[in-house]
Amino acid sequence: MTAHALPPVVDAATWERRLGELRAREKAATRELDAIAAERRRLPMVEMPDYTLEGADGPVRLVDVFEGKRQLIVYHHMWSAGQEWQCSGCTGFTAQFTRLEFLDDYDARFVVVTQAPIEEALAYRERVGNRMPWYSTANSPFGGDVGAPPGGGFAVNVFLRDGDTVHRTWHTDGRGTEQLSHTFALIDLLPYGRQEQWQDSPEGWPQSPTYSRWATSKDIAARYGPGSADAR
Repeated sequence: MTAHALPPVVDAATWERRLGELRAREKAATRELDAIAAERRRLPMVEMPDYTLEGADGPVRLVDVFEGKRQLIVYHHMWSAGQEWQCSGCTGFTAQFTRLEFLDDYDARFVVVTQAPIEEALAYRERVGNRMPWYSTANSPFGGDVGAPPGGGFAVNVFLRDGDTVHRTWHTDGRGTEQLSHTFALIDLLPYGRQEQWQDSPEGWPQSPTYSRWATSKDIAARYGPGSADAR
């Protein structure tokens, strides 16, 4: 007896045929994503005001957050005032990004912005072992103007710099951020998938309440924060 239901066992030829059928759909989806990316490159853009954020070294203009690059990806990290552990989804999502130097080759940078006061933001960054550059929009309308207001959710925005002028080129939130994540891409390859109740799975597949398998922010701090094996 096994702990869970199992996929049916078939001969190799049947497996190859079924895999081929699925791969045809996967390739079609890849081509559709290519077409979506092509359309993204054709989106118009909107000019932004001259915002001032707070960084580790003090006030910094939005245009200077680019650090000389022409393109900037911003992840807006949810923040709940007075809470020791912030959004586990945001904490886990940004924990993935440990090697971002490859963006230098594309004239781009990827940073975190949050509504937290900068001292709290940097302390949390250290506590959970995050390696991305963080900025605060606590004293700026920037977050609210780009879909991440105080008390609001997470979001991703992309900006393009033309000299000292910054333009907003793209935005997403909710599950739109999944395309930036490698965690779900890997989990979705597994026979049992995410094992969340909302997913369409065969009868008998292990399923749990949504989010119940996600690492908590405290778990992430233990894995990657000061004193963790990763930090050493």
